[in-house]
Amino acid sequence: MAETPLPQALLHQLTPQLPEMLSVLRAFVVTESPSLEKAAVDRCCAVIAKQWRRLGARIERVAQKHRGDHLRITWTPAKSRPTAQLLVLGHYDTVYASGVLRKMPFRVSAGRAYGPGTFDMKAGIVQALFAAEALKRLPASQQPRKRIVFLWTSDEEIGSESSRKLIETEGRRSDAVFVLEPSFGPRGALKTERKGVGEAELVVHGRASHAGLAPQDGINAIHEISRQIARLETWNDLRRGVTINAGTIEGGTRTNVIPEIARVQLDLRATTVADMRQLERRLRTLRPELKGAHLEVSGGFSRAPLERKMSAGLFARAKSLAAEMNFALDECAVGGGSDGNFTAAVGIPTLDGLGAVGNGAHSAHEHVLIKTMPLRAALLAALLQSV
Repeated sequence: MAETPLPQALLHQLTPQLPEMLSVLRAFVVTESPSLEKAAVDRCCAVIAKQWRRLGARIERVAQKHRGDHLRITWTPAKSRPTAQLLVLGHYDTVYASGVLRKMPFRVSAGRAYGPGTFDMKAGIVQALFAAEALKRLPASQQPRKRIVFLWTSDEEIGSESSRKLIETEGRRSDAVFVLEPSFGPRGALKTERKGVGEAELVVHGRASHAGLAPQDGINAIHEISRQIARLETWNDLRRGVTINAGTIEGGTRTNVIPEIARVQLDLRATTVADMRQLERRLRTLRPELKGAHLEVSGGFSRAPLERKMSAGLFARAKSLAAEMNFALDECAVGGGSDGNFTAAVGIPTLDGLGAVGNGAHSAHEHVLIKTMPLRAALLAALLQSV
């Protein structure tokens, strides 16, 4: 009788554990973790750390002064002294303020688990825990050959300011990075491309004057910024994935005063590093159209793109392992960034979207499809075992 392929064996082992997965997910979700509330986030960190102690791994809370603590879990497979490392990356903070559970409590209905942060991305952390435990139960000869670091951060939803350096450091130590952000669509597509993301501000300085008595003496900052925004709009190239969006604008004081200052906040997106750099260069070369006006540009990209070339090899491996578990795995490109952008930018192969299958991130109907949780855990385990 033919031996069961390891990916199938992992799936068979994990499928009966779905009720326990849901129990752990409930514990994570009912411990609210809004990014901006350190005390609450730290409570959630403690709950997650308690569950991960079952793995028998080294657990470190990386203390933060203003944000929640980050959680680094290092598991070294049995009877090995690996010099190489894999990084599993995610976050446990959410966009929901404390108290939202009263309006959207954790509940299971019609094959879905609802609640704040279920999909983005506490179910992913649960899946990673059960994947790690499944690997630990394997015979020593079948366990991963590399040390595995699980890094759960507390501030991804607000820009990863306190965690970025830690993410990049662990990324550089690793041969590959697996990001447990949610998958895309009902088929659970992995994210092999992410746009680079940034913000810039354009400020126009003009000259104030009385709009009725001396309009000729003024330089209208709103008129100038309007011309600049019209110019920026022509830079959009949807086919290439380059977008620049004027999101907020302000200027002027009263209707009878020529406005001296105006400003616009810009959202920047690009699919390739080359396009990102070109867009930043173009912003710096803007020149005023009205004589006497002065332009001031600040900001730029905070996350470089995750280009497909950084994911292609890992996705091919994932697709092959999925086929051994008798399901087809899709890939997609998305416009938003994640912490995976950071690791790809430092040159480390990175595969994103390995987390939960579901929908409704950041909304009242956020949910995961519970039957997919053992399958996603098995896929992650198989990847960690084979890379």
